[in-house]
Amino acid sequence: MAKIYQHSGAHLFLLLWRAAHQVMCYEKSSISRAGFKSLSDFAVLEILLHKGPMSVSAIGDRVMLTSGSITTAVQRLEKRGFIDRSRNQLDARMVLVELTSTGRALIEESFAKHSSELDYLFEVFDEAERANFANLISKLSDYAESLNK
Repeated sequence: MAKIYQHSGAHLFLLLWRAAHQVMCYEKSSISRAGFKSLSDFAVLEILLHKGPMSVSAIGDRVMLTSGSITTAVQRLEKRGFIDRSRNQLDARMVLVELTSTGRALIEESFAKHSSELDYLFEVFDEAERANFANLISKLSDYAESLNK
């Protein structure tokens, strides 16, 4: 059996995987404390808050949901009165999704709480470490994306 050496690709991947898992567990708890049962509902409302009205497929691409999952999430959020769907006036084939006033109020308050909790999580890093972390993660992401093409 091959040994995993410190700082090898396999070792770094395991460290990243473990850290990502722990951070996602923390984020899931934070989103739950903000009043959401699902990460996908929070993500859809959050992207609409920051990017404005978008098509269903564009939202799905941004929040990394399949077409079936994003459709289900949009239907669930519309049923709860948090979003509205309407046909794009320039292209009637495209359905635009936007926040209702109720949805906007909910996600503004929830995102503020969630953002504060994420700031708390990353207090483990000082400013220089945060900048270095962001640079390294972006570099790895860009490189992995180029290899996947």
